[in-house]
Amino acid sequence: MRVLVISDSHGRNDDVAGVIKQVGPIDMLIHCGDVERGDNYIRSLVDCPVHMVAGNNDYNLDLPSKDIFEIGDYKVMVVHGHTYYVYRDVRYLRQYAIDNHIDIVMFGHTHKPFIEIGDEVTILNPGSLSYPRQSDHKPTFLLMEIDEDGEAHFGHGYYHSKFSELKI
Repeated sequence: MRVLVISDSHGRNDDVAGVIKQVGPIDMLIHCGDVERGDNYIRSLVDCPVHMVAGNNDYNLDLPSKDIFEIGDYKVMVVHGHTYYVYRDVRYLRQYAIDNHIDIVMFGHTHKPFIEIGDEVTILNPGSLSYPRQSDHKPTFLLMEIDEDGEAHFGHGYYHSKFSELKI
């Protein structure tokens, strides 16, 4: 199973369409917020389940602030992250996940890619497709793959770069 995780596209739906084309077939699309516009258009780009949450800039979209669902054997929570103070650190997000028996948390807001694989919870941020803020300023996404044994593997990729740069 291949899951594309994106965030902080801020209405630049050409970037969303481009990364979907770049990664090829997917089984699920997750957007961690700050969509800003075009949520129905984004859903129309794929023929698979789409999970999308509201970010701090998604005033006019009817999106949930949090989405909790299953991917394989994993309980997953998707949030934008701003209400969990993720600019400081992921401590509050981690504790919420542990308290609620969530295996994987995906968030956005910081515009910086992040992976923390812990004993109790895995915390992921795909970075931003449209306005990256990490030192190299490359637009990033995250790909989650569930192998034949049901194990999850994660890796960041660069949008507009060769897909082979993705390390899973």
